[in-house]
Amino acid sequence: MNEVSSGSPSVVGLISDTHGLLRPQAVEALRGSRHIIHAGDVGAPEVLEGLGALAPVTAIRGNNDHDAWARRLPLTNTLEIHGVRLYVIHDIHMLDVDLQRSRVAVVIAGHSHRPDVSKRDGVLVVNPGSAGPRRFRLPVSVACLTIAEGRVNARLITLDV
Repeated sequence: MNEVSSGSPSVVGLISDTHGLLRPQAVEALRGSRHIIHAGDVGAPEVLEGLGALAPVTAIRGNNDHDAWARRLPLTNTLEIHGVRLYVIHDIHMLDVDLQRSRVAVVIAGHSHRPDVSKRDGVLVVNPGSAGPRRFRLPVSVACLTIAEGRVNARLITLDV
């Protein structure tokens, strides 16, 4: 498990399903993040390099990440920021972790391309949607978490593309 901590509130940028496209609107929306989480279907290593120019990045592999560079990415990841445990998985339907026993406060997932903030068994679940090529009539979006004093707020950001 990775741990990120500091004294002031942390803004964590969330992005998913870029499929090789790092839009300038996504970069601008994530600017100022202290950490960025990519929830899979990255599509190209340049996406992670671009995000890494903004903040440290935690990324996982999605179902479309097949190339050699992507095989180095884990399928899931757990990290702790300001004492808040986050679990990252690409497809929420593949979740096989007992959230209560593992003390996870937030699950970050992508895959569906549908932005959503909801609760599941008392755990905050955030899907930032897709920041890559538009799919159907779904919005192009990212999200952010604000973590301070053990509390988490999530906000979806629809990109003007």
